[in-house]
Amino acid sequence: MVVKADAPRSVTILGSTGSVGTQTVDLVSRDPERFPVEALTANRNVTLLAQQARQLNARLAVVADTAAYAELKQLLSGTGIEVAAGSEAVAAAAERPADWVMAAIVGAAGLEPTLAAIRRGAIVAFANKEVLVCAGALMMEEVKAHGATLLPVDSEHSAIYQVFDFERTDSVSRLILTASGGPFRAKNRAFMAAATREQAVAHPTWDMGAKISVDSATMMNKGLELIEAHFLFGIPEERIDVLVHPQSVIHSLVEYVDGSVLAQLGTPDMRTPIAYALGWPARIATPAERLDLVKAATLTFEAPDPVRFPALRLARAALQSGGGAPTILSAANEVAVQAFLDRRIGFLDIERIVEETLTALPHRPLRDLAAVREADADARRDAAGRVAAIGATAVGSR
Repeated sequence: MVVKADAPRSVTILGSTGSVGTQTVDLVSRDPERFPVEALTANRNVTLLAQQARQLNARLAVVADTAAYAELKQLLSGTGIEVAAGSEAVAAAAERPADWVMAAIVGAAGLEPTLAAIRRGAIVAFANKEVLVCAGALMMEEVKAHGATLLPVDSEHSAIYQVFDFERTDSVSRLILTASGGPFRAKNRAFMAAATREQAVAHPTWDMGAKISVDSATMMNKGLELIEAHFLFGIPEERIDVLVHPQSVIHSLVEYVDGSVLAQLGTPDMRTPIAYALGWPARIATPAERLDLVKAATLTFEAPDPVRFPALRLARAALQSGGGAPTILSAANEVAVQAFLDRRIGFLDIERIVEETLTALPHRPLRDLAAVREADADARRDAAGRVAAIGATAVGSR
């Protein structure tokens, strides 16, 4: 695909009311003539969705929750903005003729709309790691078959993308994903056993949504990113390392066979990797604070602790097992994290539920998307049963 660097680029934002979505809206709103908006979608936050649609003069606004359709229609009455609702309408929004699509719907719910954008050969900015985790090989086959461009938005994968030699991949010896360590980096297991929702979502350096923040606290976020990096860059699992870097200044590194290590640095602001994808292959200005290395002064690094944070081990085991194992890992984690956010299980129950589900279910080959959906559904049912059992035990012990 030939892309003129400074040409106007029509935009669709899938998940516009989430953390990545709102930051994308912020960037697009700064240059509306260059980035006209085709469609915006949200799960159920119709008030913010309607506000964004008006602000950006979007052609279409879609809410996934059909019960919110009437409210959205009323809020956008008289604007000329099309309104739709339901999961099929979200996928249809991705099929609209936008040049660039931000795929920022969290979890497996983002699979169908992301695929819809890929299948029409769009530039897809990818902020939903779970989709690649649960259907990585199939997704990359679709990208190749339809001539789509997949641009990672996770700060770690964006960093690697910017310094990765795609023309000479055999010169890459190792990928190094950096991790902040999350809010519990220096806490012991006893502290984590009693951790609250509020403590888990209080990320020390990044402003992220609740699900991703909890994943950072368990370090499952890094495990999912390890799987994502394997599929995005074609590097074997054993050549992908994780390094804890609390200051979140170095966003990831690529080591080459000659011993050179290339890194991308910046302040911890998601608008930087979003802007890289939005402007690609050019670069666009952002309001992000500029990196001052004198002010940063000291950068520290440490190895992740596999005892306190077993999620990395589980992610590596899933990738090594192959087949539906990563799908099961991701789905069980989604269920467990939501249960924790709903205060139905404890923090350490998340990893327990994921490991037990991963062990209990078969890791069948994923030959098509139907197999992905089946593995995802099976894992969700199994994990939900384990959540219910923990709840019943807690009630019985009172």
